[in-house]
Amino acid sequence: MRGFLLTNLYTSPGYTTFVMDTVTQRFLALAAVLALIAPPAGAQEFEQSFDKAFAHPAPAPQPAPVAPSPVAPSPVAPPMALPPLAAPPAGSFEARLASLADASRGRIGVAAVDMSTGKGISVMGDQPFPLASTIKVAIVATFLEGVDQGRYRLSDRYALKMPIPSRKFSSAVAPVRSGAALSGEELIELAITRSDNHATDALLGAIGGPQAVTRWLRRAGIGGMRLDHDIATLVRDDGAIDPATTIELRDSTTPQAMASLLTGLYEGRWLSADSRNVLLGAMSRCRTGIHRMRALLPEDAIIGHKTGTLSGTSSDVGFIRTADGRTLALAIYVTGQGGRPGRESRIATIARAVYESYPGANRRDGQQVSLR
Repeated sequence: MRGFLLTNLYTSPGYTTFVMDTVTQRFLALAAVLALIAPPAGAQEFEQSFDKAFAHPAPAPQPAPVAPSPVAPSPVAPPMALPPLAAPPAGSFEARLASLADASRGRIGVAAVDMSTGKGISVMGDQPFPLASTIKVAIVATFLEGVDQGRYRLSDRYALKMPIPSRKFSSAVAPVRSGAALSGEELIELAITRSDNHATDALLGAIGGPQAVTRWLRRAGIGGMRLDHDIATLVRDDGAIDPATTIELRDSTTPQAMASLLTGLYEGRWLSADSRNVLLGAMSRCRTGIHRMRALLPEDAIIGHKTGTLSGTSSDVGFIRTADGRTLALAIYVTGQGGRPGRESRIATIARAVYESYPGANRRDGQQVSLR
């Protein structure tokens, strides 16, 4: 694909490897209902665009199932010397992307896939990064698989998991109490659109905890991603390491693994059409991360995404629909950079660079679309 020079080539079938401030439980329930009734502008267009393009998706090769295995705790990796990137050709797109993902102020990993061709790019895409709230995509997918199998219903109600104050690392699992009960559909809306941790942990409790998500990922053929703790524990114990200089294998993903997950979900490999639309629709209504992936994209670029934030790390993953109808799956993980504003700026710049690299991405009906 001319204009899109690749650092790593792969095709989609073989390409494998937190935060709303909750005021009251009543407000959470009301917010979920309002979001379902009145989604923001562009959400309906995004969902209809997906439905039109993939009403009858071509059957995708199913990955060989991977036998689930217990997830043993992994030690924190010591600070490590990161391998230097191979120098790309001067003036090429990969050279520009590598410069934008310069890790001199903290590690940055990027992976992108053109859904129309299955080809993509990766910069430090095989290094583990903190999942933070981007794992909520996989948590919801695991729950929706249970819906497809008849084990749960979207109308089933589950109690929010409200953290009880406790000292860092004082227990293996942070204590929680039950809050208001919401439907599975409301919990998904809160977990994805507002990154609500209490709703996410309610879904985690329903499916059997963090290890259930890792087992689902392995069954789906996704390596390089694992969840070891619930969200309440991740938040309580956050800050133990500096992710810019230290790799922690627990609760981590590689950008390539996340791009593989996004690709499979988009292509309908693991979920029914209805469940797929529930997840992608919620991603299209995401209200967090206005200074990240969407910040520098043109107004007519349709985006569905999920952000992640923890101490020293910010991320954004999801889909971008270009003006000429292409869909890009993109995963960006940024650490360090002097603080959150620096990380968000880097995410926005990388997303715009990837978007602009596709021929026709800035054109609609032959007219140039200005970037803002």
